[in-house]
Amino acid sequence: MGLLTGTESSPGAASRGAVDWHALDWRRITYNVRRLQVRIVKAIQAGRWGKVKALQHLLTHSFSGKALAVRRVTENQGKRTPGVDGITWDRPKQKAEAIAQLRHRGYRTLPLRRVYIAKDNGRQRGLGIPTMIDRAMQALYLLALDPIAETTADPTSYGFRTQRAPADAIEQCFTVLAKKHSPQWILKGDIRSAFDQLSHEWLLTHIPMDKRILTQWLKAGYLERGCHYPTEAGTPQGGICSPVLLNMALDGLEARLRSVFPRYVWNKGKRAAPKVNVIRFADDLLITGATQELLEQGVKPVVETFLHERGLELSPEKTVVRSIEEGADFLGQNLRKYHGKLLIKPAMKSIKGSCAKSEASSKPTRAPLLGL
Repeated sequence: MGLLTGTESSPGAASRGAVDWHALDWRRITYNVRRLQVRIVKAIQAGRWGKVKALQHLLTHSFSGKALAVRRVTENQGKRTPGVDGITWDRPKQKAEAIAQLRHRGYRTLPLRRVYIAKDNGRQRGLGIPTMIDRAMQALYLLALDPIAETTADPTSYGFRTQRAPADAIEQCFTVLAKKHSPQWILKGDIRSAFDQLSHEWLLTHIPMDKRILTQWLKAGYLERGCHYPTEAGTPQGGICSPVLLNMALDGLEARLRSVFPRYVWNKGKRAAPKVNVIRFADDLLITGATQELLEQGVKPVVETFLHERGLELSPEKTVVRSIEEGADFLGQNLRKYHGKLLIKPAMKSIKGSCAKSEASSKPTRAPLLGL
């Protein structure tokens, strides 16, 4: 019960006094956080949102939650990448002191540091690098937000979720497309700049977390070449909480389509199946349908309306409607039926990319001339 009492001798104590990073009982700390997360899930299932809010407050103010958040941001791949303040937490003493720095009163988010990475199409994607303290605060609130996101998520959403991977999404594609009477048409959709265009107004209205903290994250802006640029839309790509915020914004698409296109419809006294199924991995969509007209004239407008409410839109270049006999690429795999048999193979683009990487890694490097 140390997490709830606030006594300094327990792993869940309030973050007061000196802390020995190496002496922390991580097993107990993890148990304390997981126990509160389970209670949040049970409260959601019971429809007790007041209790959910109280448990979230308890978790985000607990010593165990703060310690686990600091541990996450100091042990992931970006632990040596500083934000605009140039600070990283490398030493155990810095990590221990960081636990006490995660205070809600007086917290102010700093702007993001803008960096760019190359995309497959030759363009560059902008990333925002938060400071260590902002990353830790995001990780802390994510501990309280993730149970809600997982409980309310669409069943066939696979991107950025615990214990789910692209292979699970491909397996679901096989499930809905492989049978003899499976749908014969697919809509392959891609949401244009989903992280950059997501509506702040929608997020502040619908995301169940501290609005003051969320507003600061969304409105922090970024620094590039010494200039500060405000952010009026989108979530910071590079932020720990951004994938979960995007998932929560897109959850509900499956229910919307199911309400418009039920499992069976009646046409001239005969029962027919629209065969509308949704498989989503973050901002990539694959939707099946019985006919081409159903997808183009029925499903696609519903999806566009759903996205428009959230400030998003489908990419015209990457959104196509095709027959399963023609096939389509999804998550690096090619889905296509050959004489009624569904085959899933690596997409040609993935093969070429893999070969290019192999050739680059196999090129001999010139050895330095020694003694000259």
